[in-house]
Amino acid sequence: MPESAGLPQGIDPHKASVARMYDAMLGGEHNFAIDREALAAFTAIDPQVRTLARANRDFLGRAVRFLVASGIRQFIDLGSGIPTQGNVHEVAQAASPGARVVYVDNDPVAVAHSTSLLADNPDADIVDGDIRRPADVLSSPQVRKLIDFEQPVAVLMITILHFVTPAENPAGIVAAFRDELPDGSWLAMSHATNEDRPDTAAAVGKLYSARATSPVTARSYDEILGLFDGFDLVEPGLTYVPLWRPDPADEIPENPSEYWVYAGVGAKNA
Repeated sequence: MPESAGLPQGIDPHKASVARMYDAMLGGEHNFAIDREALAAFTAIDPQVRTLARANRDFLGRAVRFLVASGIRQFIDLGSGIPTQGNVHEVAQAASPGARVVYVDNDPVAVAHSTSLLADNPDADIVDGDIRRPADVLSSPQVRKLIDFEQPVAVLMITILHFVTPAENPAGIVAAFRDELPDGSWLAMSHATNEDRPDTAAAVGKLYSARATSPVTARSYDEILGLFDGFDLVEPGLTYVPLWRPDPADEIPENPSEYWVYAGVGAKNA
């Protein structure tokens, strides 16, 4: 992608973007040199970061297929990032044509490419919004058009809440969305942890604080579990991403704690 005049409004050319770094991790093309430089520094800290990103993306696909099998036909994907292979609407609509998806992101590149991708899809749209303002997201025209809150909804928070600082109250953000969900709704979440690799988590946190548009706050198992307040986790509970309901052909790592992201899916308490 050329780095010249005409960049989307709102892009800081001197800071790596969380969404564009993730795109680079997954081998995408919608990122800039500043993002790739930050990713190189990340890779120096954890050489398997691309493997971790792919494992997280695979979890997203498995979670969406599970949710469709559980009867969900509506999804709100918070911090959805730049479109790549296996987007939520692709997975959900392949399993259930007509499933409705609203993406939410505040990165201009993510919003622009999502808008282009979804132009001909009447059952999916993108909100240019920030999850730190749940009321704005929930009242957006896209959500009001596509999501029926009389029917169950799945909210996806995939590797997004660790970009929310303690002062920004991640538990309050989850609760704000939870309280608007009808009975039968679900939450799927993955979140970086400092549980078993605290040095790695601390180093990555310093990297994002210095180079990226959002800092990282890795959390403990108990802290992440607490974010599921009001939801009942399905088996296998909160676990490392490659261990959440792997497909039969998936390779199970010998040391799953090296994948320092926890994942879980829970149903809203009745």
